[in-house]
Amino acid sequence: MNPLTPDLLIPDWPAPVGVKACVSTRAGGVSLAPFDSFNLGDHVGDEPAAVAHNRRRLTDTFAISPAWLKQVHGVVVADADPGVIAEADASWTATPGIACTVMTADCLPALFCDKTGSRVGAAHAGWRGLAAGVLEATVERLGVAPDQVMVWLGPAIGPMAFEVGPEVREAFIGPHPQTEHAFVPSVNAGRFMADIYELARLRLAAIGVTAVYGGGYCTVTDPRFFSYRRAACTGRFASLVWLDRS
Repeated sequence: MNPLTPDLLIPDWPAPVGVKACVSTRAGGVSLAPFDSFNLGDHVGDEPAAVAHNRRRLTDTFAISPAWLKQVHGVVVADADPGVIAEADASWTATPGIACTVMTADCLPALFCDKTGSRVGAAHAGWRGLAAGVLEATVERLGVAPDQVMVWLGPAIGPMAFEVGPEVREAFIGPHPQTEHAFVPSVNAGRFMADIYELARLRLAAIGVTAVYGGGYCTVTDPRFFSYRRAACTGRFASLVWLDRS
């Protein structure tokens, strides 16, 4: 890895040529422990100058303008605007060079595009946002038929690490009984292990979005990624999607 270039994960999905995406990892930045080293979160206690340096490094790598959000575990989908930090958990754009950006450290990042490569979106889906419908809201804001939408599910807490209480299970299976199989009993009585990737696929399938890729990561056990469950004082990595300027 070039020391001037962050260590990035490039999504493996059959997106149109003009759709670009990446996920940052913990490596390639200047933040000190426990935010080492490529922390992009400006709300976690890291040195502001280090976060700003890391963000510039990401921006310069791709010559893009990220639209950062103030994420609140809701369902608001903002128009991606690099000049405005919207209070929202998703954004979309049809403007080349503007990167829809979400930050996570166990929650599910979901990247969207339409099959013609004319618009993109990104959503932050913790279990509350996922249950409330943030993925569905993002699809709606894209303004195309669900069967014309493609989604890539980025690194999140894996099904062997995501233990939840019965209230989380009920929040999903109450309105969507088909999600029941995404929960299996934990070794701890009355609790369940949840598969956030399967929950996302099932919720998307329910509205007609079946071109869904990604999944299979676990931020808790994979040291490449920040994980709030692994260490409460930690950084955030970002998932971005944008339309190429060319």
